Amino acid sequence: MSLSVGIVGLPNVGKSTLFTALTKNEVLIANYPFATIDPSVGVVAVPDGRLASLATLSNTAKIIPAVVEFVDIAGLVAGAASGEGLGNKFLANIRETDMIAQVVRIFEDGDIHHVSAEIDPLSDVEVINLELILADAETVEKRLGNVERDAKRGDKDAAVEWEVLTRLKPHLDAGNLANALPMTDIEQKVVKGLHLLTMKPFLYVCNKKTDAFNLDEQNDDRWLKLVDFFERTGAEYVVVDAGMEHELRDLSDEEKNDFRREYGAQGSGVESLIRACYHRLGLMSYFTTGEN
Repeated sequence: MSLSVGIVGLPNVGKSTLFTALTKNEVLIANYPFATIDPSVGVVAVPDGRLASLATLSNTAKIIPAVVEFVDIAGLVAGAASGEGLGNKFLANIRETDMIAQVVRIFEDGDIHHVSAEIDPLSDVEVINLELILADAETVEKRLGNVERDAKRGDKDAAVEWEVLTRLKPHLDAGNLANALPMTDIEQKVVKGLHLLTMKPFLYVCNKKTDAFNLDEQNDDRWLKLVDFFERTGAEYVVVDAGMEHELRDLSDEEKNDFRREYGAQGSGVESLIRACYHRLGLMSYFTTGEN
């Protein structure tokens, strides 16, 4: 069963750096927009200390962990829904994933260009979300035109779809994610067939940088506004230093822990992110164990 997480965000916020830290795969990392055009894919084991303990107890010969697939998708820009920056191609790549991990830059560094020339993480989130919402609104509008005729003829399934889509369209037009609209189980099943981008689970990945001006560490107003948005919308988020995790990717676990202690980091941000994605996908683990 393939469970994929699309890593999205504006250009130069750390998506490819994070992807490499997660998967230990080398992808092109550059300080200019659209360094990534074709999506890179990597399969990552979900960290779980219980596996080794169970293997020891049962003398198992092989350990097979749960896995999550990560897809590094090129940076979106304002206007992506109408084709800006190869937007249609990138939106199609997102549509094929099971959830969205949206990378948000929360550090200032004059050497790393920001597409809008200023660091405002909440504005970045709004730009990305708006493009996804606009793409979904177009999908819903097209589907409404097709299903209206069948609903008027008395088709019961079409009537259910028509009812939920007529509520969903103004919801999207108001700038809301599709997954924020209350729906019955039947309605969710109907909408699932449209493969809407904003019906997917979201996880926001706040990317900081060692030795930079990090908004969370400074309790900056921009960070407080971002956290307020997360709390108001019930969004889940994690804080990761993608650059540091990228540098540590080839070290032993002991060396990684020593390095993190030296810089005051609280555990592995990458492991926290993987576990958060696994949880956000609504997954549970169960174990079969024995010598074989």
